[in-house]
Amino acid sequence: MKKHLFLFTILIFSKALVNEVRASLQYPVVVSTWPFLEAVRAAWNAVDGGFSAVDAVVEGCSACEKLRCDGTVGPGGSPDENGETTLDAMVMDGVTMEVGAVAAMRYVPEGIKAAKLVLEYTKHTMLVGDQASAFAISMGFPGPTNLSSVESIEKWTKWKDNSCQPNFRKNVIPRDSCGPFHPNGPSIRRCLMDNELRPNEFGSVNVGLHSHDTISMAVIDQIGRIAVGTSTNGATFKIPGRVGDGPIAGSSAYADGEVGACGATGDGDIMMRFLPCYQAVENMRLGMEPKLAAKDAIARIARKYPNFIGALFAVNRNGTHAVAAFGLRDLNWTSLAANILD
Repeated sequence: MKKHLFLFTILIFSKALVNEVRASLQYPVVVSTWPFLEAVRAAWNAVDGGFSAVDAVVEGCSACEKLRCDGTVGPGGSPDENGETTLDAMVMDGVTMEVGAVAAMRYVPEGIKAAKLVLEYTKHTMLVGDQASAFAISMGFPGPTNLSSVESIEKWTKWKDNSCQPNFRKNVIPRDSCGPFHPNGPSIRRCLMDNELRPNEFGSVNVGLHSHDTISMAVIDQIGRIAVGTSTNGATFKIPGRVGDGPIAGSSAYADGEVGACGATGDGDIMMRFLPCYQAVENMRLGMEPKLAAKDAIARIARKYPNFIGALFAVNRNGTHAVAAFGLRDLNWTSLAANILD
C-alpha cells in the first residue's frame, strides 16, 4: 500500500470540563476530507451547541458550499462539457439509516440542504436533475439560480480553446475536438480487461489539490449519534448528466450508529463501483480497527485499478479514527491532525 497522499483534516474538539462518559467515548467528533477547516469548525460549533449529528453535518457541508471550497464544492465551480455547474449531495442518518440525496441538480445552490429536504420530507432516497431542483424550490428554496461563475466560465472557455481536452470520452470519434461524438466501432472488439489494464489518464492528471471534487464529513454528536454528509459540484468537464460517488450512500460516505462511519474522496467513477465506505464500515462491524478497515477497503480497489486515485477515513462509534489512501505521488502530504480546543 502506498503512503497516504491525500489531505485530510480530522478535528476532535472537546471542552475542558466533560463528564467521564463523554471523555471515554471521545464525543463529539467531527471528521472531514481535505483541509476545509472552516467547514469543520462550522460543524463543530453546531454539534458542540447541542445540534444533532445530522444537523451538524449539514451545517459543515453548507459552510463549504458557501465558501466554494477549492472550487469543487457548491456553486460556481467544475463546469461540465456545456459549461454548466450542477450539484451532487447526500446526508445519511446512522441511527435510522435514512438517506437523502440530490444528483445533477441545477439552479439551486444549496446541495446539502436540498438533500436534507429529501431525507426529512420524502420517503425517497434520491432526487435527480431538474426535478430535484423543482422539489427544492417548491419546498421554499430560492431559485432558479445560475450556478455558474465568472471563474467557471473562464475555465470552460480555456478548455474549449484547447479542443475540449482532456475529457471523459472513450472509444469515440473524433478524439481531438469537441464533438459531436460517435462510437468508434462495436464495443465487442474491446479487450475484456481493457479498463483495468489501461491507465485512467483523466483521473491521474486531474484529481489533485484543486480538483478533488468532494467534501465528505462524519459527525458523532454529544449523545453518540452518527451521521455523514457529502457535497460536490462533480468532476470538471464531466459529460452532462454524470453523477459521481458523492450522492451514493456507501461510496462517498456511510454511517451505521452501531458501528461507525466512513467518508471518501478521489476518483468517484471508480470508487462507486466498489462502495468503499460501506466496505469500511462492514469491516469495522466484523471487528477490524478503523486503520485496517480503511486500508482493506482501499486495497480492494487498488488491486483492480492500479492507477486509481482515492482515499477514505474510517471512524468507529467510540471516535477512534484512521485514514488510508492510494495514488497522487506528486502531491505534498500534510499529516493527519487531531486538534483539541479547551
